[in-house]
Amino acid sequence: QVQLVESGGGLVQSGGSLRLSCAASGNIFSINDMAWYRQVPGKERELVATITSGGSTNYLDSVKGRFTISRDNAKNTVYLQMSSLKPEDTAVYYCNANIRSIGTMGWILNDYWGQGTPVTVSE
Repeated sequence: QVQLVESGGGLVQSGGSLRLSCAASGNIFSINDMAWYRQVPGKERELVATITSGGSTNYLDSVKGRFTISRDNAKNTVYLQMSSLKPEDTAVYYCNANIRSIGTMGWILNDYWGQGTPVTVSE
């Protein structure tokens, strides 16, 4: 059973910083792309940043220059360093990973989601 567990969310003032972490565990063979999404109540979940297994990154335009996604392949962990935070960054942040694992019936390739961690940026 593969699981993603996030941590690091919280309340921060505008202009502040937070670092989110997401650790994958289970019978993992390999992890392909990892990503962070965010969602505000009543709106669609939006893609914030992605990172490939080789370290190539992409960002939502509104977070470029402020957020940095990184990963530690030895720890099966992805991070999101958020700086110069704005009130409009307030959302629940979810990590996502495309993982190949070993199940009782053989190989499994699937997308997995974390439980979400809330980030609130006050004025």
